[in-house]
Amino acid sequence: MDSNTQPIGVFDSGVGGLTVVRALMERLPNENIMYFGDTARVPYGVKSRSTIETFTGQIVDFLLQNQVKALVIACNTIAAVAGQKVQKMAGNMPVLSVIEAGAQAALATTKNNHIGVIATNTTVNSNAYARAVHAHNPDARVVSQATPLLVPLVEEGWIDHEVTRLTVREYLKPLLVEDIDTLVLGCTHFPHLKPLIKAEAPQIELVDSSTTTAEATAQALAAAGLLNTSNLVPDYRFYVSDIPLRFQTIGERFLGRSLGQIEMMSLG
Repeated sequence: MDSNTQPIGVFDSGVGGLTVVRALMERLPNENIMYFGDTARVPYGVKSRSTIETFTGQIVDFLLQNQVKALVIACNTIAAVAGQKVQKMAGNMPVLSVIEAGAQAALATTKNNHIGVIATNTTVNSNAYARAVHAHNPDARVVSQATPLLVPLVEEGWIDHEVTRLTVREYLKPLLVEDIDTLVLGCTHFPHLKPLIKAEAPQIELVDSSTTTAEATAQALAAAGLLNTSNLVPDYRFYVSDIPLRFQTIGERFLGRSLGQIEMMSLG
C-alpha cells in the first residue's frame, strides 16, 4: 500500500474524538481515516496514569498494526497523561495532539497573554496545557478550570438548555475574574457548547481543539510528504471496544453525519 493512501489513525477514550474526525474530514477531504474509541473503558478522566498508559498502548498497537501513517490523539486526557508514550511507540511517524495544537492556537490568539482552559479533572490536574503553553511562552498566564458536569450534558444533547447555560456560567466565573481573553475548549465534547459559551462571554476568543488539531495534522502531513492526492472516495472506519446503547446517536451528533459501519474490537 502506498504510504500516502494509508489512513490517519485517530483515537479517543470514547465518542468525543469524533469532533476531531469531523474537522479532519472537512480540512483533509482526501484522507482515509481509521478511528478507535475505547467505549468499553471510558471515562479515562478519572483513571490513574498507569491505567491510562496501558490502555493507550493497546490502542496505538491496534492502529499501528493497521498501517496508519500518522496518529492523532483526539483525547485531552490521553494527550495529557500518555502523550510521550504514544510518541515513543510511533517512532518517526507524525503524532498530533489536541493539547499541543490547542496551546499553540491559544498563544496565536491571545492579546493579553491570559489564557483560560476548561477540561476534565485529569487534564486540569496534569497541568498539561500550562506546560505546553509555557514551553512556547513562559510569560503567559494559564488558568485552568475543571468542568466535569459539561461532558454528560453534551452527551445528553442539552446543548442549549438552561441547566447547561447556568453550569457554564458558574464554571466561567473564576476564569473571567482572571481577565482571560482566550479560552481553550480542552475537551473534545466542548466544541458543541461554542454558541452557548460565546453568549455567556462574548468578549472572549474560543480555541476549538478539534479544528486546530485538523490544521496541525494537515501541516504535519504536508511537511512529511504524506498527503493523499488520490481522488478515490475516502475510506472511513470506526472501531469501538463496546457499542453502548446510545453510541450511534451520540456519535452521529458529534460527527455530523452517519457513522456507517462500526466494528467492535476489544483490546487487552
